[in-house]
Amino acid sequence: MNRYAHYPSLRDKHVFISGGTTGIGADLVAGFARQAAKVTFVGRNAQAAAALLDSLSGASCPPVFIECDITDVAALQAAIAEGQSRHGPCHALVNNAANDQRHKTLELSVAGWDEAIAVNLRHQFFAAQAVIPGMRLLGGGSIINLSSTSWKIKVPDYPAYATCKAAIHGLTRSLAREFGADRIRVNTLTPGWVMTDKQKRLWVDASGLAERDRNQCLPGDLLSADITRCALFLAADDSRMCSAQEFVVDGGWT
Repeated sequence: MNRYAHYPSLRDKHVFISGGTTGIGADLVAGFARQAAKVTFVGRNAQAAAALLDSLSGASCPPVFIECDITDVAALQAAIAEGQSRHGPCHALVNNAANDQRHKTLELSVAGWDEAIAVNLRHQFFAAQAVIPGMRLLGGGSIINLSSTSWKIKVPDYPAYATCKAAIHGLTRSLAREFGADRIRVNTLTPGWVMTDKQKRLWVDASGLAERDRNQCLPGDLLSADITRCALFLAADDSRMCSAQEFVVDGGWT
């Protein structure tokens, strides 16, 4: 028996998710699909997307995948338009796509900086720009911008990434103020160190886990599903009066 919440207000609602093929994004896609939402998701890993779709073939409304590089703003907005042509205006946008590639301050080029901004921040603004007119027609909606605790705990070796993740709070609060009168809620969802396959493959080691265990108030691994459960709440009508806020899911580290 599933002991976690079910949200009737998400049934048949259109949810657009970026970076949805692997990691947290894949769990977001699955989580919303299991709530009977109409999910459109984008990403570059078509093979992973196919496997995810196969696992969700029994959903009442199987998700729709559109292969897309989110750093190509025109392509991203075209994908959003295609999703809306299939499922109607977006009730919720989950700006999840990001890349925490490491980079040294003294070695980062202008091109590298611009690439980091495009991957981790710019697309969030332009995705929001694309869904807001439809949300106005619906009489409201929810935009969920994913940040990271990495900049708060002063993780080194990715200053451009950390800058983007900090800047997302300003984007959230600005959009929340501008479009609140339209009943569009905008919030930041900030994960801690989630034990995705990528993190375990590239960055997790004994010393890192020891630091995690010293700093988290709650013991154990933080999972993608923990992030998804917060996103479901923020997209559902249950959070109707939550806006311009940051929701941190990090086991109490920060």
